Amino acid sequence: MEKLTRERPLSQTIDKDGAHSGDAFPRMRLRRLRSSSTLRAMVRETHVRAEQMIYPLFLVEGEGIKKPISSMPGIHQQSIDEALREIEECVNEGLQSIILFGVPRDKDTEATGAWSDKGIVQEATRRIKKHFPELMVVADTCLCEYMSHGHCGIVADGQILNDPSVQILARAAVSQARAGADIIAPSDMMDGRVAAIRSALDENGFEHVPIMAYSAKFSSAMYGPFREAAESAPQFGDRTTYQMDPANRREALREIELDLKEGADMVMVKPALLYLDLIREAREMTRVPIAAYNVSGEYAMVKAAAEKGWLDEKRVVQETLTSIVRAGADLIITYHARDMARWLQE
Repeated sequence: MEKLTRERPLSQTIDKDGAHSGDAFPRMRLRRLRSSSTLRAMVRETHVRAEQMIYPLFLVEGEGIKKPISSMPGIHQQSIDEALREIEECVNEGLQSIILFGVPRDKDTEATGAWSDKGIVQEATRRIKKHFPELMVVADTCLCEYMSHGHCGIVADGQILNDPSVQILARAAVSQARAGADIIAPSDMMDGRVAAIRSALDENGFEHVPIMAYSAKFSSAMYGPFREAAESAPQFGDRTTYQMDPANRREALREIELDLKEGADMVMVKPALLYLDLIREAREMTRVPIAAYNVSGEYAMVKAAAEKGWLDEKRVVQETLTSIVRAGADLIITYHARDMARWLQE
């Protein structure tokens, strides 16, 4: 057998990655750049930053309320006074953005709480901006939490009506902007709502307020815990007539393209983990910022497995959020935001 030595003949050619293609053994050893934690950090390609993460809050009427959500450990329904305390902690941990979901005491068939200037999100926004003027407040603009039937639009004869729903969404967006919301985020999936909201904002002097559209929002089984948190489960049927079929890739890209044409400043893919391929395709089709929603079911699965000792929660969360950014997302709405922000400071 030929004696193995460290001496190798020089190759006559070098490929584009620097490897000597004619060598009997590779001179380009990729493991060299993995030899220490410091070196690995130096050459790391994808980074998750605190300013990329948006932390969701579920707001209820009243005072001194902080009710745990059983399917989402660490997340609560809370009154505005309690939310202000948590927001202060978030800011101290380095987070810069939150998204607000309202859970009103009274619901009706016109989603009055969504567009009322006295609505829970509007009141919360005013108080939050008073105490934390630099904090970025995103207002989820939808109707399901405010509807007695739990659907994201006006219902007549068992059908969810598109155009009347869009009118209410535009009214809600203006009310949220008037209260001080920095970003309007329509999540309903009604056709034409981005154009209607853009027009309504502009006509009311809020042309500076951007729209982050839930553009490719799928009818996913991963929303179950959220519906407990937001008390927004539909009382009949489901949301498949307006949220997207999980099998449809091309349609998702059409939705994104339409929202951009209608005036969206940012687009979103929801859920994130099961649709990383679409985040990547969206990144390749547009240069606008892309958000991804790391949804409640994705959060609950990690929490449940971690509680049983089946997964290392910290490593899984870090890997999860990194994968979302690596796929092409600029922003992540995630319930892991506070944990991740603390880990980034370690």
